[in-house]
Amino acid sequence: MKTMTCNQLGGACDKEFQAETFAQIAEMSKKHGREMLEKEDPEHISAMNKMKELMQKPEDMQIWFDSKKQEFESLPED
Repeated sequence: MKTMTCNQLGGACDKEFQAETFAQIAEMSKKHGREMLEKEDPEHISAMNKMKELMQKPEDMQIWFDSKKQEFESLPED
């Protein structure tokens, strides 16, 4: 089990996500982002807009994704 925060994943808060795989962490982060969007949280909306910009360039998005996955993999087990 490893832990990453919303901030580490490009978000806007210190909420922690714990999972066995990066795919699981990414899914938790996306769910949290949708919840914050529904609450109209301005900090999370700003972070999501930055991610949308990144998604406009698939190669940049892949580099970001790969770096976050590598960061997850380098974390110690909880």
